[in-house]
Amino acid sequence: MRFMILVKGDESYEGGAPGDTELFAAMAKYNEELVKAGVLLDAAGLLNTGKGALVTFSGGEPTVVDGPFAEAKEVVGGYWLLEVKSREEAIEWVKRVPFDPDIESEIEIRQVFEAEDWGETFTEDVRERHDRMQETIAEQHQR
Repeated sequence: MRFMILVKGDESYEGGAPGDTELFAAMAKYNEELVKAGVLLDAAGLLNTGKGALVTFSGGEPTVVDGPFAEAKEVVGGYWLLEVKSREEAIEWVKRVPFDPDIESEIEIRQVFEAEDWGETFTEDVRERHDRMQETIAEQHQR
């Protein structure tokens, strides 16, 4: 099972604060533990919304709004993509994430849709196309 772990932003995140050296070291150690356990598929921090854009669609037309946007607590500041045996295992990993105790933080855990979760809408044709896409992506990342 794959889970997307979404780290919510905070006021310091939106302000572009560089962060704390000790916290970065603790986070690096945590990430190494995820790698050693074989559960980490991907992870990254995201720049604040001031460096982003928001694209909305209405009536079939896209509209682009440059950042910043939304409240800091509603913004994703970073993520991990984990492959674990259960939701409970994902929760146990997230409970170990190092954070500054002086800052209130929030992490959202969301299970990733797998092919079988789509039911009958995931036809054999769609499955084959999906598998080809995944193979192409893997090949591109091996280069």
